[in-house]
Amino acid sequence: MTERFVQRLSGIHAATVVPMRADFSVDEEALAAHIAGVTAVPGIRGLLINGHAGENFVLSPAEKRRVVEIARAASPKDCLIVSGVNHESSLEAAREAAEMEQAGADGLLVFPPNSWALGHADDCTLLHHRLIAEATSLPLMLYGAPVGAGAMSYAPRVLARLVEDPRFVAIKDGSWEVAAYEENLRLIRALRPDFAVLGSGDEHLLTSYVIGSAGSQVSLAAVVPELVVALWDAAEAGDWTRARAVHEALYPLSVAIYRDAPGGRATARLKTCLKLLGRLGSDALRPPQPPCDTRETAALAAALAAAGAQVRTAA
Repeated sequence: MTERFVQRLSGIHAATVVPMRADFSVDEEALAAHIAGVTAVPGIRGLLINGHAGENFVLSPAEKRRVVEIARAASPKDCLIVSGVNHESSLEAAREAAEMEQAGADGLLVFPPNSWALGHADDCTLLHHRLIAEATSLPLMLYGAPVGAGAMSYAPRVLARLVEDPRFVAIKDGSWEVAAYEENLRLIRALRPDFAVLGSGDEHLLTSYVIGSAGSQVSLAAVVPELVVALWDAAEAGDWTRARAVHEALYPLSVAIYRDAPGGRATARLKTCLKLLGRLGSDALRPPQPPCDTRETAALAAALAAAGAQVRTAA
């Protein structure tokens, strides 16, 4: 099962959002439509659900389970479904892992607790991952946090120890910094050649593909899946002229969503993009994140247009 799971991680996997109603409850019908629409795009090989784009830090355990169940029902049978596991408590994270397996996930991505950004002992990291591994039989993935996320980003010595655990078979590397991505890739390949490294920094996908990547789990693929697939296909074919052209179309959108100040606004901006494209009726998200303001919305609309997407509605 593990070898097959690693093989299925190849290519583009969309990290999806969770539509909300005006009262901040999960809109299950809209969620099913969102997932069905994304997975219908040729070249989308799987999903990352209950990730950061899916507001996993503000969903209840029951809501996360429903997200898995809905994704399973709304996506094609051959769609690989990876669910994030994100909780400050290792015991609760372990329970969540077991729940996601029961709900139908094919694999799990273990996020470091947000509190780790302030600092933590190496053994804390190892214990957290061990407890989750003991709670499930599913293939497990690591999450490489952005270098700007403080101590949440694993130092090479910690990453090496995590990779030694055979229960973990892949990493979503979101270093968001090219040198760190390459350093992690080389470290992991030396330790575990069978370990899948997914270059998943939305702003530097092209560079990741030049250096080497097994695939990507990215929220950009939930907004413009055709373009992200085109970038991957061009890179796989070694057509770097075409890959660079697709990158140029994607770059302004990636900046508008992920880089423009203030930080931490990606989920709000992803939802607004989907609303602008007419694929989401509401761009509501749970507090404390406010909705996009007029400046953000205008920047997103311009970036979508630059990417060749048709903006259908006004936010």
